[in-house]
Amino acid sequence: MKLISEQRLSQILGALPANARVIASGNFATPHTLLRLADQAMASFRLHMLNAQPGIPDRDGISYESAFVGAGMRRHPRLNYVPSRLSLVPVLFRDHFKPDVVLLNASSVRGGKVSLGTEVNVLPAAIEAARANGGLVIAQANAAMPYTFGDAEISLEDIDYLVEVDEALAQKPEHPSTDAALSIGDRITAMVADGSTLQLGIGAIPDAVVRNLAAKRGLRVWTEMFSDGVLALEQAGALDRDRQITASFMFGSQELYDWANLNENVRMLRTETTNNPANIASQNQMTSINTALQIDLYDQANASHVRGDIYSGFGGSTDFIVGALHSPGGKSFMALSSWHAKAKVSTIVPRITEYVTSFQHSHVVTEQGVADCFGHSENEQAKNLIEQAAHPDARAELWAAAKQMNLVG
Repeated sequence: MKLISEQRLSQILGALPANARVIASGNFATPHTLLRLADQAMASFRLHMLNAQPGIPDRDGISYESAFVGAGMRRHPRLNYVPSRLSLVPVLFRDHFKPDVVLLNASSVRGGKVSLGTEVNVLPAAIEAARANGGLVIAQANAAMPYTFGDAEISLEDIDYLVEVDEALAQKPEHPSTDAALSIGDRITAMVADGSTLQLGIGAIPDAVVRNLAAKRGLRVWTEMFSDGVLALEQAGALDRDRQITASFMFGSQELYDWANLNENVRMLRTETTNNPANIASQNQMTSINTALQIDLYDQANASHVRGDIYSGFGGSTDFIVGALHSPGGKSFMALSSWHAKAKVSTIVPRITEYVTSFQHSHVVTEQGVADCFGHSENEQAKNLIEQAAHPDARAELWAAAKQMNLVG
């Protein structure tokens, strides 16, 4: 590892081949300093990020790649969407999308290492792919990044160049919960048993679930990501203190980041470990809670496309749905509001016309009720979805469609 100035790094980046592939820390750990230097020094490059947020470089000469599209790349004319379950993105880096350079937002140096802090995810695989194929690994040693353990720790020997920065981390804004989200949260919480292992996504519904779990005991966390709700459960005594919190990335408040810093009870692991369905299935009473845009009468979910355009991607939901169903006592919840307020349409539809993201969920939960799905015939699934999950204004149309589809008599 060589500690260098921004000026020297600009020279190094400028010497990279035209249209080089740049893989950068994604989600809410964007390495803004490194991306600014790349933007200034490189005439053209392919920027590969997961769930990229606004504020990334955007001009002619820069194209985007992503297996999970965030707001910073969504609906962009130069976006190349790469369909992949999150657990398989490391395979993409190894065999198909080999990086020329990896840009990391890491912690300050500690004991010959830096930590990836809040964002481990697919980055260890990207580093390995770069090392195996002659690419560069460049990190900004960020004083604001918490030092976390597990696969987050990266030896300085695996980093070519380091630039010291002090760059604030993104923090999760507070959003008031809707009545529908609170109702869904109440319904799911009632079905979570003591001693369950939680996978919680991000958004109003997972937030509504986790805020009601404080009275539970012995809960464990094996998840792709977590936010302040897990900290609240830890403070409430709801978590099994003999089990480490296992995740791949986090996003939340400064309080969350301060708590995670040097916290040996927080274990940040690479995606192919956290999202391996076999590892998920081995967790006690694995409880997977995800959201979707639409569910059809065959219990198929679309969580990735809107009107034919990519909105997000598969993410890790498919990994956790499969793992949870194989876990003894496990449950897979798919949660959504029954009615899309802006479009004024039902989110329970006869048949998905977009792209199927997942299927076979234990329960589909809306503010209307809980529809039991897995373990029932397709006729019973359709009946339960219409009667228990669909909005009352949509039920007559859904019954008529179900009859045409021979799902009900």
